[in-house]
Amino acid sequence: MTSPAAAPPVSIMSSRQLASWLAEVDVSVALTTYQAGKLFLLGRQEDGRLGIHERTFNRCMGLHAGPSGLWMSSLYQLWRLTNALDPGVVHNGFDRLFVPRVAYTTGDLDVHDIGVLADGRPVFVNTLFSCLATIADDASFAPLWRPPWISRLAAEDRCHLNGLAMGEGEAAGRPAYVSAVGRSDVADGWREHRRAGGLVVDVESGETVASGLSMPHSPRLHRGELWLLEAGSGHLGVVNRQRGTFERRVFCPGYARGLAFVDRYALVGVSALRQDRTFADLELGELLRDKSAQARCALLVIDLERGDIVHWLRFDGLIQELYDVAVLPGVRRPMALGLRSDEIRRILTVGAAAELRRP
Repeated sequence: MTSPAAAPPVSIMSSRQLASWLAEVDVSVALTTYQAGKLFLLGRQEDGRLGIHERTFNRCMGLHAGPSGLWMSSLYQLWRLTNALDPGVVHNGFDRLFVPRVAYTTGDLDVHDIGVLADGRPVFVNTLFSCLATIADDASFAPLWRPPWISRLAAEDRCHLNGLAMGEGEAAGRPAYVSAVGRSDVADGWREHRRAGGLVVDVESGETVASGLSMPHSPRLHRGELWLLEAGSGHLGVVNRQRGTFERRVFCPGYARGLAFVDRYALVGVSALRQDRTFADLELGELLRDKSAQARCALLVIDLERGDIVHWLRFDGLIQELYDVAVLPGVRRPMALGLRSDEIRRILTVGAAAELRRP
């Protein structure tokens, strides 16, 4: 009897100056991969080398980083991880210690992008029900908004709503734009629109601001421009909201999902192509063949002024797909506690004093 083949090892390589760049812009980076169920935290060690910390969460996808911690989706839960360290305190060489404090059990909603509302509640893309939603104490979710073509809430993934851009400036704390793979109102109908049926919608007005896209993901507002990853063609670009067009800026050699910004730089997650119906017959495959290239699983750092990929972190072996990317400003070396480690029993912190309320 032949024994099953061992899983291929994970290999992680980076460009030579990635750690120096993290120091230069004074950030760390968080990544999720739902395929391997890993949260990666990238920082720099005391000797200046790249530091990588990882924890396991089943099918982790959407990620939002804020001043006090992270929101992250997993297979059937929405997690709140908060920093347990006071300013200036270091724990075993780490200057952030993210502890999983709260988990909302949502069920398998296929939660994609996450934002935070002005009142502190998370808002997330509920892909299964084709809507934006938030947490509820007595239900799987509370719906907030749905695209105008979706006739009713149903667990059918009708349009593959996936991306969320939160507002900037005075509009901060409000959902601004969403992306969807196709304008469909039937179960799994988006799959027929992968090549050129994608669109971006203004949440407040319900109007489509760009269409004809190939599997759009990760809309983000940065310095007044609406950026987008057109995963089906492998391009990072900008939505011209006046013309309703998508302007391709940089080609990314992989299936692009996950977008964050640091000043003039964009951080983009790209994945290798799966050999299934979802990724079949996309322009991305044609462009890669024309360039004699293969799709990679990597984090790319792109200089937006030059249009060049200036740094990268590449995964080989078991990890072939990334989903989301988030930036941690002012953080040198972050870590997180896992649910199965003994350490989570011993990290004890005391909150601010609370009042005993009289009945």
